[in-house]
Amino acid sequence: MNEIRLTLEKDTFKVNVEFEFQVGHCLALWGPSGSGKTTILRAIAGLDAPKSAYVNIAGEVWQNSESHINLPTHKRALGFVFQEASVFTHLNVQENLKFAVQRNKTELSPVLWDDIIDLLDITPLLKKRSTQLSGGERQRVAIARALLTSPKLLLLDEPLSAVDIHKKEEVLPWLEKIRSELSISMVYVTHSVEELTRLADSVAVLSGGRILAQGSLGDILSNSYGPFSSLNQEPSVLIEGVVAKLDSKWHLVEMNFAGGTLWLKDQAFKIGQRLRVQIKASDISIATKIPEHTSIQNIIPGVITEMTPLKHPGECLVSVTCQQTIFHSKITSRAIDQLQLVVGKDVWLQVKSVALMK
Repeated sequence: MNEIRLTLEKDTFKVNVEFEFQVGHCLALWGPSGSGKTTILRAIAGLDAPKSAYVNIAGEVWQNSESHINLPTHKRALGFVFQEASVFTHLNVQENLKFAVQRNKTELSPVLWDDIIDLLDITPLLKKRSTQLSGGERQRVAIARALLTSPKLLLLDEPLSAVDIHKKEEVLPWLEKIRSELSISMVYVTHSVEELTRLADSVAVLSGGRILAQGSLGDILSNSYGPFSSLNQEPSVLIEGVVAKLDSKWHLVEMNFAGGTLWLKDQAFKIGQRLRVQIKASDISIATKIPEHTSIQNIIPGVITEMTPLKHPGECLVSVTCQQTIFHSKITSRAIDQLQLVVGKDVWLQVKSVALMK
């Protein structure tokens, strides 16, 4: 487990936060500008001096105010990726990456070098100078350089904010590959809901240097009165599963998850590939009998476990447990009355739309 507790003051601004997240997971710090996200990253890295701190990454204590432990930044096994890609302009890409290897405290194996180069598709860029790179390519090189230090923790400070909207899609899939294939702990600062839903395992929502809400990504997204309500982000469920079957006739794949199966449009997926999908509450309808003669392909049985009135008096959020997964359906109060829905009732969910987090 990674544990971080920080208290610090900068002029009149105060930060007081506490996080715990699993090793190999991505913790997203989400919030508006000025909420303290970058300040927290700098304190974790040892670049800013907190009033008190406890930083334990995978069992290695980097800082403990009570025990007077405070490792300098260069002794902390971390990689830092900034908003602007910090690439040395007088070196080509290969020389930039070799510089990172030189500060690695452990000898880097040729296999790891090759893995990172392949993972981020850096080979075609190795002989180029930074002036010849696009913004997305520079950021990929900066990420590779951070990974080549063999970090226990990767700190990313809005790494896509300086990349234009078209180039963002060039970088985001590589970050997803790092998350899924390397199992490196990450603290990811963002104010983008898209980046958060595609990368985070857990989320801390910040405002004024304090935590407004904290929990798994699924819990945060499903909260109808939570921090995303002001952004018109309706409740949803985030599901991770594995491709179990390919249907070449209809160009579909079947994904198994802890609650059943879902059919998705095939996008050259492979058997065993892990996928992450998001289903909004408005894209799920409820039936009290097994639906027949319907165009909807994803029908999942479950039990109603909670019914929550929404802000509009004519709407309600119905939570349905399907094995180990809880879905949320936003339906009218009239439908609840007509179907006589109550907690404990067996129902069938009809999933109208599934958004792939790719």
